[in-house]
Amino acid sequence: MDLTWRPLTLEDVPALTRLYAAAEEVDRTGDHFSADDLREELEAPNVDLARATIGAWAGERLAGYGLIRRRDAANPVHMVRLQSVVHPMHRTQAVGAHLIEWFARTSREVSERAFPGAPLEVHHGLHQNERWMAGVLAGAGYTHGRTMVNMRVTLADLPPQPPLPDGLEAVPYGVEHDLAVLDARNDTFAGHWGSTVYELEAWRHLVTGSKDFRPDLSFLVLDGDKVLAFVLSHFYASEAEATGIREHYASWVGTREVLRGRGVASGLLGHTLRAVKAAGFDRSALNVDVDNAHRALGVYERCGYGVDDEWHVYVLS
Repeated sequence: MDLTWRPLTLEDVPALTRLYAAAEEVDRTGDHFSADDLREELEAPNVDLARATIGAWAGERLAGYGLIRRRDAANPVHMVRLQSVVHPMHRTQAVGAHLIEWFARTSREVSERAFPGAPLEVHHGLHQNERWMAGVLAGAGYTHGRTMVNMRVTLADLPPQPPLPDGLEAVPYGVEHDLAVLDARNDTFAGHWGSTVYELEAWRHLVTGSKDFRPDLSFLVLDGDKVLAFVLSHFYASEAEATGIREHYASWVGTREVLRGRGVASGLLGHTLRAVKAAGFDRSALNVDVDNAHRALGVYERCGYGVDDEWHVYVLS
């Protein structure tokens, strides 16, 4: 059957939800998205539905899609993020070639609109099991640029957690801290591979304003009004519904340079994990770059996390 290609609209969310479910039956990435999850993602301020998404339709079935997410800064390279999923019945050379051509052309257009003249680099993250798309990207000249790992700890077996250093206190997140937390996030992740700043609109849509954000399970270390360290938490109800496991997700963990090397990150994360366990969660998860410059892998291992699976980032300059 010939495919019809067109940009996505919000009315396509149910079809996109079915596409992800069909792909998960084969790829087993561990991700389960509800229609509300995908709608929130498509409504993000750095997604241009009309000019930076594409869907392939086989009649009423969404056979595959691509999305290009601009970043909030080019410093100096604009590292756009690509996403794609193709239905297992439509993983053909022709579909792969169409997506590759669309990514190349449209990434340049997205970048020029946002940051005219900036060097462009495109990043596509894939679970270790998404081998078909990895092959498509490799065939088009993308290289494996980085490995991220998902780490998990079962809370029933939570080991004794490291304390915060003397004199430091874990303070619950409050909306009055939001701008200070954003400033701390942008500071602590400066220089991390693939990272750039968040602008306020994207931050509030994707992080602290997300329907999945758990401010009651997010904690800060403060110096007056300045945030020195933070753990921000999310809970994805769609995952719990699909798996039967209530999993806390530590979405952002950071410490400013002035406190690094003193056990602040592990102490604040330990405080968070005790609160998460008391709240009735079964497990906690997070994602980290295996080559993280601040040796974060060791921090998380001290809190009981172990590596579960991998995500690979494919890059084309």
